[in-house]
Amino acid sequence: MTLREHIAELRNRLVIAVLAIVLMSIVGYIFYDFALNLLKRPFDQGVGDLLARQNGGKRPELTFNSVTSPFTFQIKISLVFGLILAAPVWLYQLWAFIAPGLHRTERRWAMLFAGIATPLFCGGLAVAYWTLPKGIEILIGFTPSFAQNLITLPEYLDFVLRTMLVFGIAFLLPLVVVLLNILGIVPAAALSKFRPYIILAIFIFGAVATPSGDPFSLMFLAIPMCALFFAAEIIARLNDRRRARKARELLED
Repeated sequence: MTLREHIAELRNRLVIAVLAIVLMSIVGYIFYDFALNLLKRPFDQGVGDLLARQNGGKRPELTFNSVTSPFTFQIKISLVFGLILAAPVWLYQLWAFIAPGLHRTERRWAMLFAGIATPLFCGGLAVAYWTLPKGIEILIGFTPSFAQNLITLPEYLDFVLRTMLVFGIAFLLPLVVVLLNILGIVPAAALSKFRPYIILAIFIFGAVATPSGDPFSLMFLAIPMCALFFAAEIIARLNDRRRARKARELLED
């Protein structure tokens, strides 16, 4: 296609993606109460566990700090859930725009890695959502007994989204290791040699990346990452053996 045709196609696909996000955001606005309860559940669980442990402490509260905050927050929640619900549409539009420029082999590898990356990323989100109550309990537990912790809902939303995004991206790192091995950049022997340092780096990354900063969240991020790294190392070793076997067959021929 000509440059003008490429720009026209990009515009059409952007329009479809934006319309899908807007429509799904309207759905998110309609089901705002459900979305809000889903978002608030880790806070309620964490605070409940904290109050049971402290036996008489002041209950932390989620608040707004201005007249317009409730409205803008509802719009923000609707847009977040609109992006999530419309993800199949805008991801497909992105793929449909990029795919024609890829070779058949590149397209096959891209689809394979997208198919693997999606459950890994969702797994990271699920682990983050599961560990959030404990992280909230530990962090709010530092509040002095004479003070009451008032947390604005926008600040709490940013904390939850940041935590889940960090976990989701962290679960994709082993996939990057496999990709680098397939490209011939990182051999399996190097992964084995530097394994202790990589594990140490994973735990340091977990300590820095988890917004809550508590050991509980660190372990629930670092341990699955270590397990995924071991799996990536095994795949890299098998791939190197396959590559070496193919090289020997070519030499024999």
